[in-house]
Amino acid sequence: MNAIHLLSVVPGRGHSRAQDAEVSIEMLDDLAAELARIFQVSCHVHEETFAADFAYDQARSQFHSTAILHRMQSLLNDPEVHILGVTNLDLYIPILTFVFGEAQLMGRCALVSLHRLCEEFYGLPANRNLLGDRLVKESVHELGHTLGLRHCADWRCVMASAHDVERLDLKGEAYCPSCLAAASLQPPVPRRSGILSEFRFPPPNTA
Repeated sequence: MNAIHLLSVVPGRGHSRAQDAEVSIEMLDDLAAELARIFQVSCHVHEETFAADFAYDQARSQFHSTAILHRMQSLLNDPEVHILGVTNLDLYIPILTFVFGEAQLMGRCALVSLHRLCEEFYGLPANRNLLGDRLVKESVHELGHTLGLRHCADWRCVMASAHDVERLDLKGEAYCPSCLAAASLQPPVPRRSGILSEFRFPPPNTA
């Protein structure tokens, strides 16, 4: 992997979920800066959106993440580029009630959702910094799967499994030494003072 491309995944024009705003370019820019620091590769933000209306399950009022990943493969051209979709949509796979994200193991497509990462979903006041931390962790986790990493037994490692936000908040944003070695990655560049002081996220739709 020598580059990561980020794009906003939306429900599609005219869809019943069209009120869900696309993920802002500013938010993707902030995330790209963090991913460039962690993976030490270039990160490019796509201005165009990716419509996921084909993956909507009306019975569940959710979007099938695996179907979205499969369709995202059509965007791949350079074999060294990995694509990360970021969405406000509520995601699922058939065997789980919901997922924060999904990725192709040893593939090049990953997907993360803000829907259940925001405090408002749980009836709590908005916390943009906490949302930013959660998004970075989930993005690094899913991109780790594309590099061949599986879930890690070290609860502090970003590759530790997390099925709720409380567990997600406990782990760090970094790979443990074993995961770093397995993915042939270098330790991340230290974060500059003041970066991510406030993510510029629009309030997600939690309906």
